[in-house]
Amino acid sequence: MPDKKTVLIIEDEIAIVRFLRTSLQDNGFLVLEASNGKTALELSAAKKPDLILLDLGLPDVDGLEVLKGLRRWTSAPIIILSARGQEGDKIAALDSGADDYLTKPFGVAELMARLRVALRHAEKAGHPGNPVYEHAGLKIDLAAHRVWHKKKEIHLSPLQYELLAVLASNAGRVISQKHLIKEVWRESFGEATPESVRFVVHQLRHKIEADPVRPRHIKTEPGIGYRLESD
Repeated sequence: MPDKKTVLIIEDEIAIVRFLRTSLQDNGFLVLEASNGKTALELSAAKKPDLILLDLGLPDVDGLEVLKGLRRWTSAPIIILSARGQEGDKIAALDSGADDYLTKPFGVAELMARLRVALRHAEKAGHPGNPVYEHAGLKIDLAAHRVWHKKKEIHLSPLQYELLAVLASNAGRVISQKHLIKEVWRESFGEATPESVRFVVHQLRHKIEADPVRPRHIKTEPGIGYRLESD
């Protein structure tokens, strides 16, 4: 990694900090560490890390409050570290500005993949380019509003396209059902519920997936929302 990226670890469990530190340093990252919310906010303001790993269960300040504090001034990707069974907190974190989440326990390969996606997304946001998504035979031209699967053009309803476009604009990131409702339905398509989102995703999978039962493109994040896979 020619220009080393700096990752701030906000975590109070020593074993997890040790695991994260070793994994990140072995993959060429510079590491900063904070074991509580107060130190995290001070350190992030002083050092301006390129990416932040944030545990929701901190000893002094609720992780969601730390997230909101960070988002008041930084646009750096923030990945939540979450224990199982905290789906409500995950949704709240994503809606409060988190870019992604990792459920404990997780492996090095998954951690590095999520970091790469988050950093790529941040770079694209700073340097917007050709708005075309391509992955495993699926192509979405966000400027032309056209979709192809294995070079065959797919015709979608306006609602189906809008939902797919939001996922494609955030490829590799989990998008909550609440965020999809806010971004997609607005006034044009009337009132919506999580069931409305599930129904449209079901329709999309039957149009863009070779096997809708085992989707390759639109992945479900149980209890949270959906993720459009990215290379």
